[in-house]
Amino acid sequence: MAYIKPFKCIRPAKDIAGRVAALPYDVYNRSEAKKEVEKEPLSFLKVDRAETNFDDDVDTYDERVYLKARELMCAMIDEGIYEKDEDDAFYIYEQIMDGRSQTGIVGCASIDDYLNGVIKKHENTREDKEIDRIKHVDTCNAQTGPIFLAYRSNDIINEVVKRTKNEPAVYDFTSVDGIRHIVWRIADANEVGLIGEAFSNIGEIYIADGHHRAASAVKVGLKRRKENPDYTGEEEFNTFLSVLFPHDELMIMDYNRTVADLNGLSEEEFLEKIKENFDITDISDEAVKPEKKGQIKMYLSGKWYTLCAGSELQKITDPVESLDVSLLQNYVLSPVLGIGDPRTDKRIDFIGGIRGLCELERRADSDMKVSFAMFPTSIEELFAVADAGMLMPPKSTWFEPKLRSGLFIHSL
Repeated sequence: MAYIKPFKCIRPAKDIAGRVAALPYDVYNRSEAKKEVEKEPLSFLKVDRAETNFDDDVDTYDERVYLKARELMCAMIDEGIYEKDEDDAFYIYEQIMDGRSQTGIVGCASIDDYLNGVIKKHENTREDKEIDRIKHVDTCNAQTGPIFLAYRSNDIINEVVKRTKNEPAVYDFTSVDGIRHIVWRIADANEVGLIGEAFSNIGEIYIADGHHRAASAVKVGLKRRKENPDYTGEEEFNTFLSVLFPHDELMIMDYNRTVADLNGLSEEEFLEKIKENFDITDISDEAVKPEKKGQIKMYLSGKWYTLCAGSELQKITDPVESLDVSLLQNYVLSPVLGIGDPRTDKRIDFIGGIRGLCELERRADSDMKVSFAMFPTSIEELFAVADAGMLMPPKSTWFEPKLRSGLFIHSL
């Protein structure tokens, strides 16, 4: 059963929270991050991506970068940009994007639940990316970017959230990307107890986004246990900062693909090979998203094609192999276009659905050749893969809106 606990939050002063809160560190490349920090000096991105404080010849993973992150974070606390809670509390974090709302519980999840499979993952992680966040968390002695977790909706938690939303908010601001962020604090012992007990009766929690942050937080916790052999399990390093959302409030967006060439095939040969496993049901000048599972839209030479999985593909029941992204990979990208490993092949690029179909057209008409628009992976498919102990192909899910870093800090 899941163990979710309240914590003593370090959080920005109310009047500047909107300036401090930043998109996750991995949304930006180095040059983009530097521009963001120059534009907003209070942005927590300067801590999450402390290399922005150095000339470009200083490596992103230089030890000085992590020491600078700690220095900057401590300075923000000392200067009153941040304040510290005196008591443990949960927080409720609501995000509103394009009229759609999702509301999560901010608390700390157990590294043991991650290790024993109560917290389930659906993606592999890369060691180099883990090492970066391990050094960041360990040096700063804090977790600054929450893990995006999902659970099957629970009536008790829903009622606590509903009651709390009638209280005055701690924060209510709209970020520059138009997303509204509202935060409430739950410190009442009875309400805190109800939330903790409700989660203790939930058997599975799922990582929706933030696999690298989660893996890194767990490894820091294990490192601290080795350094403190008399640990009791109550220390903060035994848990990691999370926002937990009910499954029925989450939206997964499409994660699309674009490929540089047709692997030596003419367009006619390429289309004929696709017809071996997909039915081409429509050809149009109009960009329209896929309408259902098993349907893929393809843009090639100014035309949009509708590809529908053939009867044999529709019979596939394996949780991973039946995903639309798997069908595209296994029956088009790999055998036809020669993209054997999409993680390393330089001929393929991935485009989040937030960018729209126009970006797929632009890329195929400029530096690439053919683009594919996917029907979004569902939260039920994500749960099924994780429950089976399996992993999704890379770039299978795109969650929006993104959780902000620096809005909640968990000190270790």
